[in-house]
Amino acid sequence: MESINIQIPSLMENIRIIESFIDNTKDIYNIDDDIYGNIMIAVTESVNNAIKHGNKEDKTKNVNLSLILKENEVRFVVEDQGPGFDFTNLSDPTLPENIDKPGGRGIFLMKHLSDEVHFTDNGRKVELVFYFD
Repeated sequence: MESINIQIPSLMENIRIIESFIDNTKDIYNIDDDIYGNIMIAVTESVNNAIKHGNKEDKTKNVNLSLILKENEVRFVVEDQGPGFDFTNLSDPTLPENIDKPGGRGIFLMKHLSDEVHFTDNGRKVELVFYFD
């Protein structure tokens, strides 16, 4: 098992750092193209949520991203320093009454692009799991 951790200040422009981190991870660990796109979208969405909603774009607060690579899976753990949120009570963005709402799709995307999604620490930490052969 290998693990890599990075920490970024809560600034939206730091999403580029996360994208580069994922690109480098793909190259170093030969992550299959089939899951690369899912990883890129789900992880950047999770970090985006941590910056915007968790840390409220407070540049004095950080977002931590950890990658844990096992034999047939890769896990990304995103953690913010915000107050957390109720991840058990989320509206479905695909329902007709929510279609026109501008937000609410990030967690929906994470759940549909990852093989597993786990929220802990009152929603301050999300773990995204991707399986591969």
